Amino acid sequence: MADRRIMLAAAVASGLLLVGGGAWLAARDTGTDYAQCRNGNVAGGMDSFGTEFTLTNTEGDRLTSEQVFDRPSLLYFGYTFCPDVCPLDTARNAEAVAQLEEQGVDVQNVFITVDPRRDTPEVLGDFTSLFPGRMIGLTGSEDEIAAVNKGWRNYYKAHDEEDDEYYLVDHMTNTYLVMPGQGTVDYFGRDAAPEKLVETVGCFLNAS
Repeated sequence: MADRRIMLAAAVASGLLLVGGGAWLAARDTGTDYAQCRNGNVAGGMDSFGTEFTLTNTEGDRLTSEQVFDRPSLLYFGYTFCPDVCPLDTARNAEAVAQLEEQGVDVQNVFITVDPRRDTPEVLGDFTSLFPGRMIGLTGSEDEIAAVNKGWRNYYKAHDEEDDEYYLVDHMTNTYLVMPGQGTVDYFGRDAAPEKLVETVGCFLNAS
């Protein structure tokens, strides 16, 4: 585990070098025009992404989706044993949060595992501690994780047929912007720079 943590810390450090050098509440307003803020359209609209949930954080506490998304949040689905993609994406999101905090905007990272078998609260705590800024790590039972991934239409598949300890998990790599009281309003691909996330979050806040 110590070797794994050293490797992960190195990947996170590389990711941070690559990507960058009070609570906000709102009632849902379906009439708000966010067209100028969105990066693109998806089938079914952004309202089709998201679901209510209760998951376990790194302290072992059970949190509801309402408690988690009490401020603008960048939501990412990944796993701590991911060799490269997840640390890089999470580092990019952390850089965006840091830039927003410098502007006085209270935003947080939310990391939901797609590998609940290995990602215990303690393991998730080690992972989230490697990143700066406000970050919530969440895990749960296999059924709970399957349900929340389904809610965000997030595909994942563990390749654990031959090895149930050292295996990889295929998963989508979108980051979702979730606004309190409004749900999921936009998403970002892996190629989006931190500055793009900062710009988009600012646009949604100004349009609200």
